[in-house]
Amino acid sequence: MSEELGRVRQMWHLLEPLHAVLYYAPQVFDEVAALGCETGERWPSYFALRSAPLGSPGARQVASAFYSFSPRMVAEHVPVAWDIAAPDKVLAARLRGIDRAYRTIFGENVDSPEFAEAAALARRAAEGVNTEGRPLAAANAELSWPDAPHLVLWQAATILREHRGDGHLAALLTAGLDPVEALVSFAGIGAAPAETFTSRGWSGEEWDAARERLVARGLLDADGAATEAGRELRAEVERRTDELAAAPWAALADEDRDRLVELLGPLWVEVLGTGLLPGVTTLGIGKV
Repeated sequence: MSEELGRVRQMWHLLEPLHAVLYYAPQVFDEVAALGCETGERWPSYFALRSAPLGSPGARQVASAFYSFSPRMVAEHVPVAWDIAAPDKVLAARLRGIDRAYRTIFGENVDSPEFAEAAALARRAAEGVNTEGRPLAAANAELSWPDAPHLVLWQAATILREHRGDGHLAALLTAGLDPVEALVSFAGIGAAPAETFTSRGWSGEEWDAARERLVARGLLDADGAATEAGRELRAEVERRTDELAAAPWAALADEDRDRLVELLGPLWVEVLGTGLLPGVTTLGIGKV
């Protein structure tokens, strides 16, 4: 990996937890529960919170944009979410929830000059995203910016995260990996245990059929482990993802990116220190 692409991936690693608090913080659950959303398990709020910027999307649109989830699972949560609470109500609730969560996690630091500086730098990068063919990045980039710096930082992290995610899907499509094959091949390189990916709702039969297709392509061995060709293909997917995620960071000079890394480091540590986020995820952070 080139030094430049390594920096792009580093920014993803630092910003992803700041965004992902949305899906795990009890303060966010409180806000969406007040709208009538089920919070006893993760997925009803997840689908509502993440897809609300798209307007009132149906199951097919959300399955397309999220890619790795079984369409059956998506249909369990969308569009019924919009019968419970309109998307604009969900968007307002997620900002209220993040406001409360960040104030709990970071305390008085949310009002510090350093937090404001990090927010300003991240916003400059987020305003540099190219949104062509990137539905989730475009939807989040179209939202109004909040006033408070800590909410600006969260929104910038969200735009940049979805920008990278949209590009990742393009890389998977180019590699000829359908949604379930993308998961099976990722498990094959050890990005996470296969059991972790059951959260995406695919049946055992669908998983096995995808594995057989990848074995036939020479990408997995009979035990489901990646062959050399399979590892090369996944490495190419990640390299292409980094390339497609690089454009926003050109909006910052090298010294500004270095400064943002310096400012985000302590925030990253604090978020991980809360224990809110799972130690193993389907994203493969730290594995790829």
